[in-house]
Amino acid sequence: MNLDQNSEINKALKAHRKREFRRFIIIIAFLVVAFISLIFDIATGPSMLAPREVLDALLIPFGKIGVEATTEVIVWDLRLPIALMALVVGATLGVGGAEIQTLLNNPMASPYTLGLAAAAGFGASLVIAFGSAGIPLLYAVPVGAFVMTMLSASVLFGFAALRHFSSATLVLVGIALLFLFQSLLSLVQFLSSPEISQLILFWLFGSLQKANWTNLLFIFIVSSLCIVLLLKDSWKLTALRLGEARAKSMGVNLNFLRFKTLLIVSVMTATAISFVGVIGFIGLVAPHIARMLVGEDQRFFLPSAMFCGAAFLSVASVLSKVIIPGALFPVGIVTSFVGVPFFFWIILSRKKVC
Repeated sequence: MNLDQNSEINKALKAHRKREFRRFIIIIAFLVVAFISLIFDIATGPSMLAPREVLDALLIPFGKIGVEATTEVIVWDLRLPIALMALVVGATLGVGGAEIQTLLNNPMASPYTLGLAAAAGFGASLVIAFGSAGIPLLYAVPVGAFVMTMLSASVLFGFAALRHFSSATLVLVGIALLFLFQSLLSLVQFLSSPEISQLILFWLFGSLQKANWTNLLFIFIVSSLCIVLLLKDSWKLTALRLGEARAKSMGVNLNFLRFKTLLIVSVMTATAISFVGVIGFIGLVAPHIARMLVGEDQRFFLPSAMFCGAAFLSVASVLSKVIIPGALFPVGIVTSFVGVPFFFWIILSRKKVC
């Protein structure tokens, strides 16, 4: 190896390290945005707080004194669980969308477009409309949504296990499930009284207001475990983006990878949706933003999609409280207002984003 070759190798390594550093900075930037949004999410509400008051209240466990008792109650007992729930659910939906798009090689794929969210809505509507066998609705509705989501996912698992089924066909199956569960949901609403139908509609809007420390901890644990498992398959999913044929030549078992990833994404998505309702477009928008900024390397793509989703939903939570002062917009509507224009932009843009 001569000096010219060594020089070229060093240049390539230097450029690679530079790209990795830039991607790391982007991830940090998403984290900073998410933290700033968290502060404003806690500060906004019927009783507005200054960001400084929020920071002081958050530092109480570290010895901060002089914080008013009312401020402490508002921050720690009322708003912090909701604000953290926005971050955790946003991160979960962002990762879920990123892995579904990677797995199916389709920029329009997400847990929402594959029918998982519609299945959750149908499960919740069944419980609200036809009773919960004596179980309080607070617990029965999430269980009903989770069970129906996993039932929908099991249909996807069945098709994914078939050898002759490609990723494109799996997307079509997901779209069929989406329309099926939406039709069933409409049927339940049609058969229900106006009061029950209104309850179902409110659940479908998606809301973070049901968050508390218990369900927040549960979702956080499930999502963290699932994300760790997905990170372990980073190189296999990166290889899959090079094409199914090339991934097979690298020794990747596509059927097993497809089944495993679908199972993990379904569990984490179902867990999040069952507690907060249907919140669309996070799983579609966050992966696209992350992909445009850091590329397809899963080591950076997955964390970027996760923190971008967290920041997106946290900002949407703030907007849901400030659009009309004194009124609380369902956060699912706010994410749709932001997501739909972005969806159109994806369709109309000539730039290839994935």
